Amino acid sequence: MKQRKLLSQRHPFLYFLSVNLRRTKRILEWNFGKKIFAENFIRKSDILKYRVKKHQSLLIRKLGDSDMQLQYNKITNLKLAAKEISGVIIKPNETFSFCKLVGLPTEKKGYLMGMELSFGKARPGIGGGICQIANLLNWLVLHSPLTIIEKSQHSFDPFPDEGRVLPFGSGAAIFYNYIDYQFTNNTDKTFQINIWFTETNIEGELRCNEELEFSYHIFEKNHQFLKIENEFYRQNEIWRNTISKKTGNTILTELMVKNFARVTYIPEEFKNN
Repeated sequence: MKQRKLLSQRHPFLYFLSVNLRRTKRILEWNFGKKIFAENFIRKSDILKYRVKKHQSLLIRKLGDSDMQLQYNKITNLKLAAKEISGVIIKPNETFSFCKLVGLPTEKKGYLMGMELSFGKARPGIGGGICQIANLLNWLVLHSPLTIIEKSQHSFDPFPDEGRVLPFGSGAAIFYNYIDYQFTNNTDKTFQINIWFTETNIEGELRCNEELEFSYHIFEKNHQFLKIENEFYRQNEIWRNTISKKTGNTILTELMVKNFARVTYIPEEFKNN
């Protein structure tokens, strides 16, 4: 089941034109749209009192036969992007936009060549690897009453699982600025994101100015690999339970997302077939 290339993918000039049109449209939305965006000039606020969720992920992973220098460069990229996000306050009715806060990763800003996923391949690109922050943020937000309004999944899975902790498809793709990660605070509470680094991990937390009434449990269903014609695919579902802290009862179970992506490696269960 081969995917047809878009016209913009076949002709470099059309691709360049398409990207710039989308970026211009997004900038117009940022400046003249109805959304109120959380801004990074208030990110030095005091840490809010209540922790909603904390998570961490490894900075360095061996990914197939990829160039490890790209992994080390990624750490630099992550630290630069994290500076623009960590401490950000999201007030009631405000929207968090990853791309608006981080901006365009460029060499001038200090970004290095890291690994990015593009057009069905893992390849080097300036600022590559900062999607790891978006993945972290999405996991935190899933454990809160914040509303995800824009999230894109990578269209393919390039590497076999190695030490994967989170369900497949729980991350978020980023490509400045039209593939964004956004969530809105539709509550009457104020939230805050904090990010920091240890020698081995990037760590993050979501905090709130009030204790939440509910906790959230994320789980996976119906995970499987498929072979369609001569290509491999992977699918699953991500569900969420909303649990009352007062009673311990689950008050809501909801499907958050269905994932389906092409796999560029041979899954273990198909290697002997």
